[in-house]
Amino acid sequence: MSDKLIIFDTTLRDGEQSPGASMTRDEKLRIARQLERLKVDVIEAGFAASSNGDFECVKAIAESVRDSTICSLARANDRDIARAAEALKPAQSGRLHLFLATSALHMEKKLRMTPDQVFEQARLSVRFARNLMADIEFSPEDGYRSDPDFLCRVLEAVIAEGATTINVPDTVGYAIPELYGNFIKDLRSRVPNSDKAVWSVHCHNDLGMAVANSLAGVKIGGARQVECTINGLGERAGNCSLEEIVMAVKTRKDYFGLELGIDAKHILATSRMVSQTTGFVVQPNKAVVGANAFAHASGIHQDGVLKARDTYEIMRAEDVGWSANKIVLGKLSGRNAFKQRLQELGVAIQSEADINQAFARFKDLADRKSEIFDEDILALVSDECVSHGNEQYGFISLSQHSETGERPHASVVFSVEGLEVRGQSDGNGPVDASLKAIESHVKSGAEMVLYSVNAISGSTESQGEVTVRLQNSGRVVNGVGADPDIVVASAKAYLSALNKLHSKADRVAAQG
Repeated sequence: MSDKLIIFDTTLRDGEQSPGASMTRDEKLRIARQLERLKVDVIEAGFAASSNGDFECVKAIAESVRDSTICSLARANDRDIARAAEALKPAQSGRLHLFLATSALHMEKKLRMTPDQVFEQARLSVRFARNLMADIEFSPEDGYRSDPDFLCRVLEAVIAEGATTINVPDTVGYAIPELYGNFIKDLRSRVPNSDKAVWSVHCHNDLGMAVANSLAGVKIGGARQVECTINGLGERAGNCSLEEIVMAVKTRKDYFGLELGIDAKHILATSRMVSQTTGFVVQPNKAVVGANAFAHASGIHQDGVLKARDTYEIMRAEDVGWSANKIVLGKLSGRNAFKQRLQELGVAIQSEADINQAFARFKDLADRKSEIFDEDILALVSDECVSHGNEQYGFISLSQHSETGERPHASVVFSVEGLEVRGQSDGNGPVDASLKAIESHVKSGAEMVLYSVNAISGSTESQGEVTVRLQNSGRVVNGVGADPDIVVASAKAYLSALNKLHSKADRVAAQG
């Protein structure tokens, strides 16, 4: 077996299936470029056949990213496969990822197919795909709950037809580490041509064991690819977390004995980018990328770390992108210093015009906030990139009055298709009044299903990052806004969500 562990990132496909986490084409492209900087081996860019929008996303990423293999998911039918292959044509290195359910439950209730029909469709679909592309991955959906005898028969056949990667998903997060590891090991020992393919694991976190199951699949089962997402993003309880897998294998190389191509210094910037783009906040005690991951409150711990870091730290914070000196810039800082800090944070802005626009926003922020932290810069640039382009709605200004014993009132000026409009309303509080002021003009009829505020850094001067999740006609979208004024950040977030509702972007049907 190879001593290289392949990291397959599915943030842009499986991760995006979290309600409200769907991303625009530009957002996906920006995250894909960041994943390339992270040196992810395989980027699953989307499900090309699911919609014209996702087809264009996969194609754009295939055109732009050169150092990672670009993958598209496809159902095991000729139409999906041909559509995915077309989207992947510009890729330097492309992969078709075919899936077909193999558990008795899924075959009977969902597919309404017999095992023999599933076997034949799996075999013929891989044969068709192999004529279009050399790199073929096959996933038996709900593989962990499938009958092992039937699964071995299917996997032997698809390898014989040319599948180069075999992925065994724990689609519903039912597995236990030891059992899952032995399940992979048993399959590999029973499939006669198992050595002709790379074996992969794809685990969901419904019981909180996605990372443990994946690592067991690697150590016990001999898998050499792990499918994961940034921050463990994904539907229900999420997917296996990329940052946890990477740092577990790096930190415990004595146990796993595996090599990784990942540049871990970009982990934090990638985590922040995904969090700020999707509006899914990273919990403070999250391993590796949480705000408290390298913080020590206990006096005993602090004393130990001051004397020797390895008394309580098994990883170095700077190895995953944390900065020892978080205060980086202020209002006297120049454009070159700002540009240099963006590069150090792993942020790539495509044109000088975009840099100039981001710098202008930075100077505006610096006039209102004396200390600018890395987190502020990442939020500012994220806000700039998310709001950039020809959008239906744009924030201009806000005024509000709130006094104890009086009903708050807000007036919000914003643009609609480039024309300036004003909305006014009372509310239960300044935020409520501001959002009602916007809605009084827009009349979207959307239901707010989440309102969340997160302080970007630790002081009362901190920017507030607000997430608003709206639901309308079965669509769920997130909007994110950042500003030192929470009311302004809330208005920005609401307009951001309205823009996504207005975009009519197609949602991808959830798959395992």
